[in-house]
Amino acid sequence: MRRRFMQVDVFSHDPFKGNPLGVVIDGQGLSTQQMKDYATWSNLSEVTFVLPPSEEVADFRFRIFAGDQEYPFAGHPTLGTARAWLAAGGQPKNSGHVIAQCQAGLIPVRINESVLSFQSPARVRSHALDQAELQPICEILGISAEHVDAAFWADNGPGWVAVLLNSAQAVLELSPDASKHQGQWKIGVLGPLEPQDANRRGGFEVRALKFADGVLLEDPVTGSLNAAAAEWLIENGRATAPFTNHQGTVLGRRGRVDFELVDGTLWTGGATQVLIDGYFNV
Repeated sequence: MRRRFMQVDVFSHDPFKGNPLGVVIDGQGLSTQQMKDYATWSNLSEVTFVLPPSEEVADFRFRIFAGDQEYPFAGHPTLGTARAWLAAGGQPKNSGHVIAQCQAGLIPVRINESVLSFQSPARVRSHALDQAELQPICEILGISAEHVDAAFWADNGPGWVAVLLNSAQAVLELSPDASKHQGQWKIGVLGPLEPQDANRRGGFEVRALKFADGVLLEDPVTGSLNAAAAEWLIENGRATAPFTNHQGTVLGRRGRVDFELVDGTLWTGGATQVLIDGYFNV
């Protein structure tokens, strides 16, 4: 069957400088194994599959795969899927926003021309790390515990921990090494930007480090980590919305993640654009 596919650049105004997402516009009829096979074969960090909603208020439902692993929620797949759905002619039930349904529930997405913003699902973990949890993370990052301003779970589904350092430069200078720590690790690192680098809005330099048995795969721009960390930073007086985070700098990307509080609700967003639009057969 011929199916429409789009590749969307998420969290950057500059083409090819954000985080790419593959979106299969019509995923109906595909088995879970076929979705996993396609996601693995695509060699993209994540691929989503658009399906009819099972909740009446939702505009569409989608499933998120990183290779053969399925996520209940992830940020850049949420925004990228909404952008692809709109580009394919999707008409929201309510003007100005989309309701996207994933395994984590219903995710509101605001529409402001090229910029889309999501309301993050509730965090499943947000407590501080204890010393036993922090020690191997410091060893992986190559820093001592006294260089850590705070360390906490920033987990709204994908399972990130977050480590706050005292500057953006300290984040950029990290040379992480997990060769002595086998298994799976998902470590987000943040450091405050200089005012001129953040357009005088505050903000943080962010790196999202994923390790599988010592092998590092750094994520270009990560919506879920940024959203959960921003909630913690605001709650703990470390940041005041609106502000903008930078991510992907060490990878040559220009990721920008914007945060805005509206009536007490935090919205996490960025620019989205479809760069590939075509078809494949399966």
